[in-house]
Amino acid sequence: MWTNPFACHRRASVGSRREFLAKAGFGVGSLALADLFQRDALSATVATAANPLAEKPPHFPAKAKRVIFFFMQGGPSQVDTFDPKPVLNRLDGQPVPASFLGSDNSLAQIKVNESKLMGTRREFKRYGQSGLEISDLFANLGRHADDLAVIRSCYHESFIHGPAISMIHTGSLRLGNPSMGAWVLYGLGSETENLPAYVVMSDSYLRNGKSVIGSGFLPAIFQGTYVSTEGMPFENLDPPAEVAGERQRTILDQLRRWDERHLSERPDDTGLAARIANYELAFRMQMAAPELVDLAKEPAQVRKLYGLDDEPSSKFGRICLLARRMVERGVRFVHIYNTDWDGHAECDRNHRENARRADVPMAGLLADLKQRGLLESTLVVCAGEFGRTPMMQGKEGRDHNPFGFSIWMAGGGIKGGKAIGATDEIGYRAVDERLHVHDIHATMLELLGLDHKALHVVVSGLEKRLTGVAAEGENSIAKRLAAG
Repeated sequence: MWTNPFACHRRASVGSRREFLAKAGFGVGSLALADLFQRDALSATVATAANPLAEKPPHFPAKAKRVIFFFMQGGPSQVDTFDPKPVLNRLDGQPVPASFLGSDNSLAQIKVNESKLMGTRREFKRYGQSGLEISDLFANLGRHADDLAVIRSCYHESFIHGPAISMIHTGSLRLGNPSMGAWVLYGLGSETENLPAYVVMSDSYLRNGKSVIGSGFLPAIFQGTYVSTEGMPFENLDPPAEVAGERQRTILDQLRRWDERHLSERPDDTGLAARIANYELAFRMQMAAPELVDLAKEPAQVRKLYGLDDEPSSKFGRICLLARRMVERGVRFVHIYNTDWDGHAECDRNHRENARRADVPMAGLLADLKQRGLLESTLVVCAGEFGRTPMMQGKEGRDHNPFGFSIWMAGGGIKGGKAIGATDEIGYRAVDERLHVHDIHATMLELLGLDHKALHVVVSGLEKRLTGVAAEGENSIAKRLAAG
């Protein structure tokens, strides 16, 4: 439910209040506040803390301090990217063998027993000293094979985009739960006072909207801040001349007094608590944000590294470069959307076009983080909401497949050059070291020094956590990822 952001100013006259707020409507407050008003109350203790985003110690020594999460929206095909399947290639064009049709087939969108198998049109190569096999779609990323850990045995329960996206982002098939970024902020707080601690950027659109980057039942202050990738990422950085400087500070101080007086009567209003904090953040961002987004000072070799001067990689390259500059300045969680990998028709063509946009920038980001000494403390994760079927759909397309798909991780203490888990011989189901999305979240949290069971809240008498409370989530592979 949306609340009135100015309900606290009841004692001012209507005229003077409107005049005051008209002059106070400056800076980037709208950016940091736009979606922070609609969440219900949960924790008065957190909401009324002097600084709910203050940096907190981890539960145990951490490998990583921050996260860059690549979300390949639409669902890339594992058998065309990171999971080579020679048997599938050999059976190209043939019916699905009966031995591969299991009891969960009733959940699939297509009738696999009436479909033909489709091998990959890509070439897999061995990269690095490790010889990790990666598709030629990601030849540039392959140069970093010895930094990558590919997990080939991920799975969850939904083959529909909406619930699957929600599962990857929040650990739940249902909307209304906190995103993983919100949980990380809740557990660790922010490293910066001058920029949003949880930033979201996209090269196109968010299929589920902003519902999966929100704070859910956590206090509103932990919600992600969506940053535009068209034009200036942060709008209205320069206040009007008549309210700049000391006068601007005076206005903000008065606004804060009114808000805090109102909050004292409503200590469980997390939206208002977030608003107070974000007015101050907006003021500080007027100094920090212009320097952050000024890419003109980056040398030519860095621009080339990210593909900034080439089409079609320039837009996504700019996003990746901004991500590096953000974590360099203390942003805790950077969430990047890359769209759209939904290859229902001509899957190979869809993936080739997307890879041309994404391969160089992602490889550039890993190289840049590494050369700056940031990769060891920055966990980089790349995942879609599911994979795709080894069976053909329509004109050389592939349908959704949540039963077995791949993700990769790098940095954050991970020793790369390894593949963990496996799907069956045609790439349909995870069969070896099966890892539910909850297990992936538990692994991420452990690398950040957070116990996924201890990172929880109680809502209406029920324990809630990112990893759920079922058996999934008990199989963190953080120690294996960090082992040589």
